[in-house]
Amino acid sequence: MVYSSSAIKAQEKYGDPFLFLKKQLLWMVVGVAVMVWAMYRDYRAFQRYAPLLFLASFLLLLLVLLPSVGVKVNGARRWLRLFGISFQPSELAKLSLILILASFFARKADRVESFLLGFAPPLVLSSLFVGLVVLEPNFGTGAVLMLSAMSLCFMAGVRLTHLGSALAAAGALSYVVVQAHPYAKARLLTMMDPAHASSRAAYQIHQSLYALGPGGILGRGLGDSIQKLFYLPESHTEFIFAIVGEEMGLVGALLMICLFGILLWRGTRIALRAPDLFGTYAAMGITFTLVSQAVINIAVVVGLLPTTGVPLPFVSFGGSSLVTTFLCIGILLSISRHQVARGRPS
Repeated sequence: MVYSSSAIKAQEKYGDPFLFLKKQLLWMVVGVAVMVWAMYRDYRAFQRYAPLLFLASFLLLLLVLLPSVGVKVNGARRWLRLFGISFQPSELAKLSLILILASFFARKADRVESFLLGFAPPLVLSSLFVGLVVLEPNFGTGAVLMLSAMSLCFMAGVRLTHLGSALAAAGALSYVVVQAHPYAKARLLTMMDPAHASSRAAYQIHQSLYALGPGGILGRGLGDSIQKLFYLPESHTEFIFAIVGEEMGLVGALLMICLFGILLWRGTRIALRAPDLFGTYAAMGITFTLVSQAVINIAVVVGLLPTTGVPLPFVSFGGSSLVTTFLCIGILLSISRHQVARGRPS
């Protein structure tokens, strides 16, 4: 799908229709190697490295915001470039936040009902990351981080009153942030009332729907998309699901959704059978983050959420997302392997 959605654009702009495909294959090889490495490590080692990984992610998110360091693309400063390679620190931040919160709740299992000792520390840690990501600005990834943190708090047994208060405060703060960013406000209004939205603000979602509609039941056929011919922006990244729907139809789109459903089922099963609390929280956090990211991406493509820069895991073009996703799966497989070793097959 990366090749199908990007070949025309790559040929026109770079003279090589295989450019994005070759890059994605390279990142996939790196990602699989990282996944295998993580799979054969004791997942408990990641609990020891969690504070260091969290600190590294925090510093990288700070560096992104420096005008002389962070790379600005489409008005947002989300990238760092080292040795000719660009990557998004926010992708690593997702995993590091999951690991630090899983480690915290595993160690403080008897204190989670206390606001100061059980809820305030995770709230502060997650707010630091969400705040830095929103400043880029990257509202979609900020929402994924907040949802991941709140889901782990819920699974750990944090009081619902504490969670409800935090979510209400986050909602109010989100409203203020959206009002302060005209383009975010325009995207929100486009979702709520597309008939009265400006043509510029509604352009991308309209092109996405123009791709999904003609796809029908079986699609136009692999490689036969019309919208990828410079009509749909970001057709190989955030909006690749629209090309899937256009070329493979409702059947292909539902198949992809079912695959994420299987990931949710298997990840939840691994979490429930994990040997310890850290394994349970880490597995559930990873599973929920990947699936919620897919849900947000697909909801944006079909017009149920405002346009954001959240990629579709495993499918969208992008090295940072692909390698980090494979690392997450490697940790998940490591937890699963230890269940087998203890005689509790997954």
